[in-house]
Amino acid sequence: MIAKYLHKLSSRNEKPFIKINCAAIPANLLESELFGYMPGAFTGANKQGKIGLFELANEGTLLLDEIGEMPFELQAKLLRALQSKEVFRIGGKESIQIDTRILAATNRNLKEMMQRGDFREDLYYRLNIINIDLFPLRKRIADIPPLIMYLLEKYNKKHKRDKSISMQTVDALIEYQWPGNVRELENLVERLVVLTDEKDIQIYHLPESYRTSNTPDFSVSVNGILPLKTAVAEVEKQLLIKAKQKYGSTRKMAKALGVDQSTIVRKYSSIKYTES
Repeated sequence: MIAKYLHKLSSRNEKPFIKINCAAIPANLLESELFGYMPGAFTGANKQGKIGLFELANEGTLLLDEIGEMPFELQAKLLRALQSKEVFRIGGKESIQIDTRILAATNRNLKEMMQRGDFREDLYYRLNIINIDLFPLRKRIADIPPLIMYLLEKYNKKHKRDKSISMQTVDALIEYQWPGNVRELENLVERLVVLTDEKDIQIYHLPESYRTSNTPDFSVSVNGILPLKTAVAEVEKQLLIKAKQKYGSTRKMAKALGVDQSTIVRKYSSIKYTES
């Protein structure tokens, strides 16, 4: 997404934006994808030959995703193309001039790979002119609420729904560690929009792993000095509200609070509160 945005803001925005995942293509095919090949260059090659991605992205942008997965022997050929601004198709003898902006992305530690001899030092410094660090979502918790609101609007529109989300639910999602980062958050929001029957998405609508593993146990509090009877009633009210938010059903609430379900139904129906 960042690469597409950089391309859109650049003077090359009317030219091609090409992406290749270096980890998704077998090593023996990656070179032909990047540089192309001449007719009959190798067994199984297309009889007409093939244009490479460097040529396709000429005057535009080429994103080398998962650059850390590029085979070591191919890194030298990539470096030569970047330095000379020309490529040779496999089986070809004439150079092809290119004017392609290169963006490279990885989730691996390239400096450690250089120390182990798995990544060329000269290629690293040739690529690493401007570096953009993207931190995982768990380290950008301030981004979570606006992302949730953006995704909620997106999937409400897509699925013709009108869902809202409570602040307690947002707070619970802030506490979650998000190993899948924004993709995981996006999938969760769409799932909630599609599967939640009520208009307002509450904590108990979340899958269990988002409610229990990473969300701390609920707590209650009493502010100031109150008559004991009033304080007990306030604590009971808070417990019932928080249990409802966490568990949803009176049966689960009764089990968590250690009382009969009929007691929960009677006490919960007697309280009046407003959920944010």
